[in-house]
Amino acid sequence: MERKGMLRRFFLPYFKKHKWIVVLDLFCAALTTLNEIVLPMLVRQITAVAIDDFSRLTIRLVLTLAAVYGTLKLIDVFAGYYMIYVGHSMGVMIEKDMREAMFAHLLRVPFSYYDSTKVGQLMARITTDLFDIAEFSHHCPEEFFIFGIKIAVSFGFLCTINLPLTVAAFVLLPFMFFGTMYFRRKMRKVFKARREIAGEVNAKTENSLLGIRVVKSFSGETAESAQFNEESTRLSGVQRASYRYMARLNAMVRLFDGLMYVVMLLIGGVFVMQKKITTADYTAYFLYVGMLIAAIKRIVEFTEQFEKGMTGIERFAEVMTVDPEPGYDGALEDLGEVRGEVVFRDVTFSYDKEKGDVLEHLNLTVAPGENIAVVGPSGSGKTTMCSLISRFYDLSSGVITLDGKDIQSLNLASLRGAVGVVEQDVYLFSGTVAENIRYGKPGATMEEIRHAAELAGADEFIMKLPQQYDTFVGERGVMLSGGQKQRISIARVFLKDPPVLILDEATSALDNESEQLVKRSLRSLSKGRTTFTIAHRLSTIRNASRILVLTENGIEEEGTHDELLAKGGVYARLYRGME
Repeated sequence: MERKGMLRRFFLPYFKKHKWIVVLDLFCAALTTLNEIVLPMLVRQITAVAIDDFSRLTIRLVLTLAAVYGTLKLIDVFAGYYMIYVGHSMGVMIEKDMREAMFAHLLRVPFSYYDSTKVGQLMARITTDLFDIAEFSHHCPEEFFIFGIKIAVSFGFLCTINLPLTVAAFVLLPFMFFGTMYFRRKMRKVFKARREIAGEVNAKTENSLLGIRVVKSFSGETAESAQFNEESTRLSGVQRASYRYMARLNAMVRLFDGLMYVVMLLIGGVFVMQKKITTADYTAYFLYVGMLIAAIKRIVEFTEQFEKGMTGIERFAEVMTVDPEPGYDGALEDLGEVRGEVVFRDVTFSYDKEKGDVLEHLNLTVAPGENIAVVGPSGSGKTTMCSLISRFYDLSSGVITLDGKDIQSLNLASLRGAVGVVEQDVYLFSGTVAENIRYGKPGATMEEIRHAAELAGADEFIMKLPQQYDTFVGERGVMLSGGQKQRISIARVFLKDPPVLILDEATSALDNESEQLVKRSLRSLSKGRTTFTIAHRLSTIRNASRILVLTENGIEEEGTHDELLAKGGVYARLYRGME
């Protein structure tokens, strides 16, 4: 996407919300610039009077000129305060709006996006990138507006003093401009690469620190440090490249501003000798050129911030152009009261067409309240099949219905509100026990939370915790055992009270004692609900009303535990292999 279109689509809507702040900010910028513009004129006035007729240089004239400048400086103080405080605050508000928009969008993109995107990269985009956009949003209009005023006023004023000298000095500016554009293009690529590698460093840091128990248990500190150092070295290399271009740009500007002064000294000196320009005008000329060169240097220094901001907007746009999951549109159908009938009709699904289909022409009807167990070898698509019910992924072909309604036509909040999931790898948020259970029903009272915990068999151990339901569980629930975390996750689903339940190997990672406790909780949770149980331990699903044996050929067998054992097929072989 071209930068112009990208700015119009992904930046200006946030910027326009604060247009009156921008207008006043630019007005203040003009006031601060006025102070700098007038000073050479005042110096010129005093110099001209002193040279022409020293007796006219009275204390009254000096006080008048000093009062004019003092007044302008006082205005400059208040205008500068507004620019720094209110202008930066506007940038913070734009950053806040963009951060909230990005986070809301990230919550709505498909699961497939996270399959190929590192969280560390997203963290860099939502923090560092947006901070640079905030700085860009404030300084960009301000700096270019001030630069425009200074170059227009100084050029106009200098032309009135001596046109040939002005043309000689300003003829170098186009060369400086094209040189700046050349280095900006180089810097743009380097800054984007720097952001990408910085994101990789973030991702590596997050991955290693979240897995610190594994790192330490396998004595992986040396290997992790080596991998981190490799990414850190890459980041240092691209940072050095960015500063190399900055140095070249700075050197070019210094060369051209030196040439401008040489022109001023050489041609201007000759003009003074020839009396084509007065001493007072020559003094003012030098001051204006000095002001102009200072403005050019300021713009060059701003180039780094400008490219950082533009790179941040590009990376913001990359996230915001990812299509969200279809189904957040409020116009889509709500489920209403759910009985729990789930039907797969000729369902085919693949994560990647090049790698083939995971499920192919799958047909299945599950009655309301039926307890279905899904077994089979690893990679047969058990978890995938159940994930499709909540529409975590969209089908390649076929239809899945819930109570006769195509899930593609349903509002996602309504659909997923009807499905509860208990997984093997329990995720608890960094917060209290009560906050984690309440996630199943935002706004639930403590009585409801405790009742759900009692149903899940969790209340007893929770009441023994230091702060009971207000106990902090730690990062990912690290302060709790596996069985305790699992029972809290079951309490969360009890509180949600979904008519359809998916148990994804919910006890496979637990010790025997914890497994028995969790099993009782799950049996209680499953009563009266349409339940899909994915299991590796076949002994845990003997009482299922129907067992599906899923292989690469689809549903190869189905029936009760006894029926499948008597058949002597795939299930019987799997069961005997577990004995």
